[in-house]
Amino acid sequence: MPKVAPMAKVDKCRKFGAQIIIHGAHIGEAKEYAEKLMEKNGLTYINGYDDPPILAGAGTIGIEIIDAVPDVDAVVVPVGGAGLIAGISCAVKTLKPECKVYGVEPEFAASYIAALKAGKPVAASISPTLADGLAVPVVGSHAFEVARHYVDECVTTTEKEIAVAVLRLIENEKMVVEGGGSAGLAAILPGGQLDRPELKGKNIVVPLCGGNIDTTVLGRVIERGLTADDRLCRFIATVSDRPGGIAKLTTLLSEQGASIKDIYHERAWMHSSVDHVQVKCVVELQGKEHAERLRKALIDRGYPLLWNCIVVNEGFDFTFKQNQPK
Repeated sequence: MPKVAPMAKVDKCRKFGAQIIIHGAHIGEAKEYAEKLMEKNGLTYINGYDDPPILAGAGTIGIEIIDAVPDVDAVVVPVGGAGLIAGISCAVKTLKPECKVYGVEPEFAASYIAALKAGKPVAASISPTLADGLAVPVVGSHAFEVARHYVDECVTTTEKEIAVAVLRLIENEKMVVEGGGSAGLAAILPGGQLDRPELKGKNIVVPLCGGNIDTTVLGRVIERGLTADDRLCRFIATVSDRPGGIAKLTTLLSEQGASIKDIYHERAWMHSSVDHVQVKCVVELQGKEHAERLRKALIDRGYPLLWNCIVVNEGFDFTFKQNQPK
C-alpha cells in the first residue's frame, strides 16, 4: 500500500492476516513495487482494479442495481483505476441500454479522462486528494477497454464538493463514507458537474464504495464541509487596542448568534495606527444567510473587514484592505 493509505484500511487488512508493505507515494508506485516482488519471489499479482475476474465481480453490482431499481435512469460511479465502473457499466448497459452511466474522478487525479483523450491508458498528474482511494495515476488497460464502450461521460469533482458530500452523508444518512466513495454524490450535489436539468427528478443510483477514512482525517473533512456550507467562517477585523475593543467585537458576535470557535489578535505586523489591533476569528454559524447577516453587521458597525480570507504566510503579514458590501 502507498504511504497515504488510511490507517483504518491498513489495520483492517492486518486483522485479516495480510502482510502489509508500505511503499510509494501513491497506488501506482505501490503497484510497481508489488510487481517487482512478484517477479523476484515467484508470486501471483492480482490487480485490484484491472484483473478480469475482479471486473466481472464489479459487474454484479450493476446486476443488483437493475434488480433493486428497475426504473433507474442513471448510475453515477466513482472512478479510480476504472475497474468498478467497467464492471458496473457493462452489466447496466447490457440489461438496460437506455440507462446513463456517468463516471466521477477527483480533479487532482483525473487518469480516466486523460486516457479518454489519449485513446489509451496514460500516466496522469496526481496530487494529494481527499479521495485518496481514487488516486490512481494510470487506469487499468482491461478496465479502460471495457469502460470506454459503455460509460456515457466522465466528469471531475472538486475537493470542496467531496468534503460537502462526506458531510451530507454523515448528517443526513448517518453513514461514514471515505472521500473516494462519496465522489459520485459530490458530482450531483448543487454546484457539481452533474447538477444538470436533465437529471432533475430522475432515478439516480450512486454506489457509496468505501468507508476507509481515518478519524483525524474525517475531522478535517467535516470542517472543510462546514466551511463550504458557510457554517464555519473566518474573518479578520481591525478593532481598537484600548480596553473594551475586543469585548465590543465579541458582544456583536453574540448578538448575531455567532459562536466563536477560535480568536487571535495581532499587533506586531500592522502598518496602521498603533492603537488598533487585528483580530482573526473563526465562528460557527447556521449557513449562508446567517453568514451574510453577520458580515453586514460587522461592516455596518464600521469594522475594516476581510471575510472568509485565506492567509498566505500566516504570521508575517496581516494587513488587508477592507471588504465592501456587495
